Amino acid sequence: MNVEQGLEDAGYQITTKGWLAAYAQRVDAARERYDQAVQELSKTDPMAGFMMEFTNPFKEPAIQEVTDEDIRTSDTDTAVYVLARNSGEGKDRTPAEGDYELFESEKAAIRTICSNYQKVVVVLNVGGVIDTRFLRETEGIGALLLMSQAGNIGGYALADVLTGKVTPSGHLATTWAEKYSDYPGAESYGAQNGNVDDEYYSEGIYVGYRYFDTFGVAPAYPFGYGLSYTTFSVETERVSVNGNLAEVLVKVRNTGDVYAGREVVQVYYSAPEGRLEKPYQELAAYGKSRLLQPGEAEELSLSFRVESMASYDEASSSYILEPGTYYVRVGTHSRDTKIAAGLTLADEVVTEKLAEMLKPDEEFRQLSSRDAVPYTYAGEAEEMEHCEKQAISSTAIETYEAVYRTENPELLKTEKEHKITAAEVLSGSASLDELVSQLTVPEMAELCVGTARNGLGSSSVVGAASTFCPGAAGDTSCIMIEDRDIRNLVLADGPAGLRLEKSFTEADIQKLTAQNAPGEDAAGVPDTNSSGQTYYQYCTAIPIATLLAQTWDEKAIEDAGDIVGEEMNELGVNVWLAPGMNIHRNPLCGRNFEYYSEDPLVSGKCAAADTRGVQKHPGIGTTIKHFAFNNQEDNRMHTNAHVSVRAAREIYLKGFEIAVRESQPMSIMTSYNLVNGIHTANSRDLLTSIARDEWKFAGIIMTDWGTTGGIEMEPGKTFKYGTSNAAGCIRAGNDLTMPGKQEDVDEIIRSTGAKEGEVICPITLGDLQACAKRILKIVLQSSAYDNASVYDEIK
Repeated sequence: MNVEQGLEDAGYQITTKGWLAAYAQRVDAARERYDQAVQELSKTDPMAGFMMEFTNPFKEPAIQEVTDEDIRTSDTDTAVYVLARNSGEGKDRTPAEGDYELFESEKAAIRTICSNYQKVVVVLNVGGVIDTRFLRETEGIGALLLMSQAGNIGGYALADVLTGKVTPSGHLATTWAEKYSDYPGAESYGAQNGNVDDEYYSEGIYVGYRYFDTFGVAPAYPFGYGLSYTTFSVETERVSVNGNLAEVLVKVRNTGDVYAGREVVQVYYSAPEGRLEKPYQELAAYGKSRLLQPGEAEELSLSFRVESMASYDEASSSYILEPGTYYVRVGTHSRDTKIAAGLTLADEVVTEKLAEMLKPDEEFRQLSSRDAVPYTYAGEAEEMEHCEKQAISSTAIETYEAVYRTENPELLKTEKEHKITAAEVLSGSASLDELVSQLTVPEMAELCVGTARNGLGSSSVVGAASTFCPGAAGDTSCIMIEDRDIRNLVLADGPAGLRLEKSFTEADIQKLTAQNAPGEDAAGVPDTNSSGQTYYQYCTAIPIATLLAQTWDEKAIEDAGDIVGEEMNELGVNVWLAPGMNIHRNPLCGRNFEYYSEDPLVSGKCAAADTRGVQKHPGIGTTIKHFAFNNQEDNRMHTNAHVSVRAAREIYLKGFEIAVRESQPMSIMTSYNLVNGIHTANSRDLLTSIARDEWKFAGIIMTDWGTTGGIEMEPGKTFKYGTSNAAGCIRAGNDLTMPGKQEDVDEIIRSTGAKEGEVICPITLGDLQACAKRILKIVLQSSAYDNASVYDEIK
């Protein structure tokens, strides 16, 4: 439901249909020219033609002029101008007009509109941040409304807000800067400095509001900012510490007299400076009130663990709480916080003892706040001096010490000679270890590689390599279905709902491989004996991740996941390749719309809520991605992210950790890029030591599509950094290489039991068994079987 339809269904008459139709014709003509260029390129090189859609995607043309005749025939005093932007996978945005900046034609149109209408609303139908200077400086704009990209009923949602049927309650999950150059590292991000091979995370821990607040840079709209049709007061009633839990009790009151509304309350902390630098403040907890009528109040209890205020010390590979006063701040956005209490710690406390991981491959200069002048406000010093102080008991804080598994997994063995089946494992008469021990190396290699075997054609590239569910991204192997009844998983892409073919015919059905008995549905596909029918797979387009995060409402996000989970069950999908949860490091990242926030706490909480919503349906699950440092789309398959261990731990991995610990997603997907010289898909530090040993992740890990090669964004080009290796994936604990190709299977087979120097990456039989076992455990727990309730019982 687009904006025009939503407003018309709400009772509005659109009086500029002629202007809208003229622009639609302009877009259609530009699209036709673009498609012709793709087709011409595809005649000589089909892959190059397809890749053009990634590396040089279609962009909507500039708008035409708003004329005096357009104004005269509109016959109204109210104008709603919708400004739209799109971005996507494979290409980053640019700080140029028509993208981050406004077209000159857009500025001219808005000036004309503001000069001729009494009431003007500008709606931002955008997936990411844009420059709002012109909009904030132009007289006559009565309201600026961030619609974001709201899914298939977005038009209705916008109409409800514009009419006042619903009071807006969203708050930003990312800082909107005064101008692009205000972002840290703006000039060196991605292609901005001409180097897309090596990306240096020189801002360190100072990402988003952590940078703007620490370095005193005023944003256009701060992190957490949001307006309403009513007003609220937020009063901190009590801050207390009980053991290792800090609780903040606040009273939220609707102080308006017309509209009901909801308010978001955010709790931050400011850690004391010590030998480690600290940001000005960091988000610790947040909550949202229920719908409050005018004059009505509600108490919210917001809590956080004291350990969550710890900083990562690279020298000791530990998280530490340095002695001093930790100031607790409460507000409705990052530039609205006031000090509510001071929590004092007498001695340094180690909260986690870890091992050295992700060691940087080269030194590079990082931003320091030692001489920075942070943001402040009138009365802050007095608040620090006079706030209530409470002592943190160091003895109440336990030290977690990670235990890492041995380098070589123990070989699985069994004395049973008959072929163990899935039914025996599900019934408990045989163990999964025993079944895996019977598998041959070729069988396990097939299992650990997706089912695509003919290279990566265009259908695989866009995530449509499944033979069981039309349009799904891929499948796991079912080569052992006849002798062991080991079925396959169907994996469908996101990011905002399921991405499937919306319809297919009988001819399409004949191409599918059925795993169910004759006459039954195969992954939601009707029996092929039917004739002359078209089948439909309509799926809900939920809001993009950035919009979901802007609700600051975990229940709403869980409900969105519930919608996806219900449709997965209906259509025979086992694994949803979402949510994406990389950090909004820079506003030009082409896939920021797929990701939640610049803040790891918000990102982790949102992903956990999404996962809970999906996984309340037994036997299906989510895939949190892209693990990790997927903050750049240009040259995404060959870029090396150089990042400090502290920034990695505190910013880029923390959200994934929260999601794993709070919701235990079914799977994790690795990113294409390298981190500190090693492909994430081949990083044992990242996948085994951090995800499994430190965080206790219990699901499967898979690659992104084409990680091991065969899908080059720029065919024929030689890259500084190559691709990952299928055997290296097994060695790292990356269980499933997707969507699969025969070369991956062959690489795993010849590398198993090989010696150093014989192959690129020798692996042991135990390595391969460990990956096969994890895949089979998820398969047996999945909705591919009727008894998905045995999820936690498979050993």
